Amino acid sequence: MILQALVKYYENLEKQGKLPRQGWCQAKVSYGINLSIDGNIKNIIWLKDQVQAGKKQIWISKTMTVPTMLTRSSGVAANFLCDNSKYLLGIDKNGTGKRITECFEAAKEKHIKLLENTSGEMSRAICAFFHKWNPEEAKENTAVLENWEEITDGGNLIFCMNEKYAQDDDEIERLWDASSNQSETDMDGICLVTGKKTEISRIHRNIKGVPGAQSSGAALVSFNAPSFESYGKEQSYNAPVGKYAEFAYTSALNYLLAQRKYTFSLGDSIIVYWAEEAKKEYQDVLLALLNPIKDNQNEVHTFFEKLRKDEQIIIDDIELNPSQKFYILCLAPNAARLSVRFFYQNSFGNIIKNLECHYERMKMVKPKREEREYIGIEDMLKETVNLNSRDKKPISNMAAMVFSSVLQNTRYPASLYTDTLIRIRAEQGRITWGRASILKAFLMKNYKNMEGEIYMGLNEESNDVAYVLGRVFAVLESIQTDANPEIKSTIRDRYFNSACATPASVFPVLFKLKNSHIKKIERDKGYLKRKYEDLLGELVSKLESYPKRLSLEEQGKFILGYYHQKQEGIWENGRENR
Repeated sequence: MILQALVKYYENLEKQGKLPRQGWCQAKVSYGINLSIDGNIKNIIWLKDQVQAGKKQIWISKTMTVPTMLTRSSGVAANFLCDNSKYLLGIDKNGTGKRITECFEAAKEKHIKLLENTSGEMSRAICAFFHKWNPEEAKENTAVLENWEEITDGGNLIFCMNEKYAQDDDEIERLWDASSNQSETDMDGICLVTGKKTEISRIHRNIKGVPGAQSSGAALVSFNAPSFESYGKEQSYNAPVGKYAEFAYTSALNYLLAQRKYTFSLGDSIIVYWAEEAKKEYQDVLLALLNPIKDNQNEVHTFFEKLRKDEQIIIDDIELNPSQKFYILCLAPNAARLSVRFFYQNSFGNIIKNLECHYERMKMVKPKREEREYIGIEDMLKETVNLNSRDKKPISNMAAMVFSSVLQNTRYPASLYTDTLIRIRAEQGRITWGRASILKAFLMKNYKNMEGEIYMGLNEESNDVAYVLGRVFAVLESIQTDANPEIKSTIRDRYFNSACATPASVFPVLFKLKNSHIKKIERDKGYLKRKYEDLLGELVSKLESYPKRLSLEEQGKFILGYYHQKQEGIWENGRENR
């Protein structure tokens, strides 16, 4: 299913001219070897562009369409027309050697075999170059010597004649198309992706751009040990994918990963997403909705409103179709291979509706300083992390499962809830807007508690014991801070975790402390004492006794009761006690 979706995406990209046809690929090219008609090197042409990166300017290699490049491991394998200096010039930064000479000879053999019977100027110039070039005499060429450090830096080189590149020559293009379509093996079979009988690809190209994977790329489909083989079928013959399908899916996935704007990380995983019609407007919308920033909160709200009312949605003069097939793929590095954390497909409209349901569950009364209306997935997951630690990434498996549950509107993973509770305990009851929102959303979806908007803020009608206890704790803390305005450490720092888990052992102590604090308030602010006693009396009347223990579900309710009361509590002269 993944490969089929990627192949379809490639075909739509190819129609738009964004990806090359089969037998060709896009590669970063740094330099051009400018040849004369008799095969001599006239000069080296720089193909890098200078771009602004932050406060400095850097040189970026030009992306060009070249003949498909091979996947190399440790053997000698030459590419056609585009390769590094070891293959096209037989040199590296230290000169030449036996291994480097083997690379050059492999490139020489490949180019002469393909071009020796041609008549075009470009073909004859390349053949003449390989016949006369001697890597051991490379430093005698002024153009090569002047650019030695640059052309041996590992970047790709191509052949050209002034402003005409070899891969753009019509004759060479036809020769390469005919050559690349020839069968290289006798292994034919039914392609699992297209369902057609075709030549099966023995080795699949690497996928580049997944953080944590090898810099040279990693394989999505690969078999390298007998334990993974079936009926003696080695390498990728064990999962028969035709050469066209292999080229198409690898091209599409590499294209997606290269569009860094439309990727984002979750732990050690990376997310890519695309619409089947290959229109970036769908990606732009999902990107904005997944991680709303402070400046686009109103736009996100407007988009959800239009979707809810079935109104027309137009982005950059493109009308978005809610029925458009949309795909989301989560990949994680695994040495030389890639792991698929999850793959989800649905209509674009359904995915957005599921995302809106998540945001509705996350709605929570917020501090006045908070300007956002929506907490993005990334920001939500940060609430489970110690931001003072060296590694600020959420747990990878948990992050991927949370994202998957949001997309599908299913139950959240239990680890999201427990990790949030652990973080609150570790910080002695520090409950942020985001953490309270997570607990509420989890209780609503997984436990079917707190349905509706009534628990977005303080629910004064609730008689739930855990929720009421949380409110009581907030009131007791407020009494302490009003009695001692300069206090730096409150009962929250010392007693919150115990009160949340084992209230029976803590609340009697807290009420004794309250008695001394209320006496001090009575001396200075008698009217405030009456307000506190009335509120405490109302809350305590809802409790028959203090439970010995609270379950994890009840602890979440306790925390919400505490948070709601803190956000609601205004006790003196309009001052917010938060």
